[in-house]
Amino acid sequence: MKNFFTRTLTAGAFVAVLLGCTYYSQLSFSILFFVITILGLWEFYSLIQKGGSFPQKIIGTIAGALFFLTNVFIVNEHTDLVARRLLLFSIPTFSLLFTFLVFIFELFRKKEHPFRNIAFTLLGIIYVALPFSLLNYITIFDDIYSFTILFGIFFILWSNDAGAYIVGTLTGKHKLFPRISPGKSWEGSIGGAIISYGIVFIISGWYTSISFTDWMVVASILIVMGTLGDLVESLLKRSINVKDSGTLLPGHGGILDRFDSLIMATPFIIAYLYFVKEFVH
Repeated sequence: MKNFFTRTLTAGAFVAVLLGCTYYSQLSFSILFFVITILGLWEFYSLIQKGGSFPQKIIGTIAGALFFLTNVFIVNEHTDLVARRLLLFSIPTFSLLFTFLVFIFELFRKKEHPFRNIAFTLLGIIYVALPFSLLNYITIFDDIYSFTILFGIFFILWSNDAGAYIVGTLTGKHKLFPRISPGKSWEGSIGGAIISYGIVFIISGWYTSISFTDWMVVASILIVMGTLGDLVESLLKRSINVKDSGTLLPGHGGILDRFDSLIMATPFIIAYLYFVKEFVH
């Protein structure tokens, strides 16, 4: 019972802060996800250390934070859709400086397996900082800051997670990926998908900046890639034999535990909204 109240209180505070900051302004949204990016990177590197490697925690976290701020600047300075679409292709260029600094700093460290350490440091930037940075482009998709698309994404993800858990608990018999996550079932995944599509019928009437068809595509991406993102994070934790990615959120684990689905789905949503969408319609 104590754990239930802890989980409920944490979930309520988490949702309130996430939705409140996203709703209030672009500045509050940027500050929140800047902090989340830093915490997520530190958590990722701490997990890797438990596996016996030595990523550059401080340099990697600073590089990822600067990468996030770079994209905040791009979004604020270039509100035109065409300009932002071109700049999305240039994101790797902005990261080159950080990339080569990681190589240089490794020269001065006396750690075993230097290139493995470099690889894990860069992986943190790609896996954590890049997806969170791309969220900035979702909030400015209408050429002015808007919380609507991101709110819709949150609601779909949460509906999918809740539906999968409830349906899986009640009827789950066929394991989805037993080698990595024995608790997930096909029944739960299908149940979560059905509930998520049901939510689309509601939010598409509230948030009309993209069409109903677009919302259905976004929901499909979230259902598939969100589930895979959860499995990827489970694979990471299983490889180093830990239950949760961190302890920041009592009863819910860490930052990566809460955002694993969003992390994996965000690049694909960006690809659809900024590139594929124009050809679909």
